[in-house]
Amino acid sequence: MSRPLDHLDIKILRLLQENATHSVADIASKVGLSSTPCWKRIQRLQMDGVITGRVALVDQEKIGLGLSVFVFIEAGEQTKEWQASFAATLRGMPEVVEVYRLAGDYDYVLRVVVADMKSFDRFYRRLIKTAELKNVTSRFAMEKIKAITALPVVPPPPQAAP
Repeated sequence: MSRPLDHLDIKILRLLQENATHSVADIASKVGLSSTPCWKRIQRLQMDGVITGRVALVDQEKIGLGLSVFVFIEAGEQTKEWQASFAATLRGMPEVVEVYRLAGDYDYVLRVVVADMKSFDRFYRRLIKTAELKNVTSRFAMEKIKAITALPVVPPPPQAAP
């Protein structure tokens, strides 16, 4: 990043995370800028990689994807080649919407979104054929209590004086 976020950047990011369809004029008026400086800040945030994209959020149940499954994996091996191949395989599986490599008892956790148990079984069978896996444990979500996409954008802590 070329420079630290200031209070205006933070306000802009909060507004865009709340609703990416806000117009530049609307954002500018809400943060106390005119449109051109606001647009330049948004452009800089994009160029710096702070804003990585703008998307439409879709209700998974309304499009027939009512089952969320968390899949915990213990890998059979952990060479760089195996990790790269496994990551590429997971990127090619559209049911996998999130993947994290972990420290602890499991090596990976996947969030898998499918229509139903039969769909998950088909996914599971494909998954276990893709790589040597030591253990695969699935946990089925019963209820979504909180799911947000907005990150808690906060100002950086003040720097201590030398």
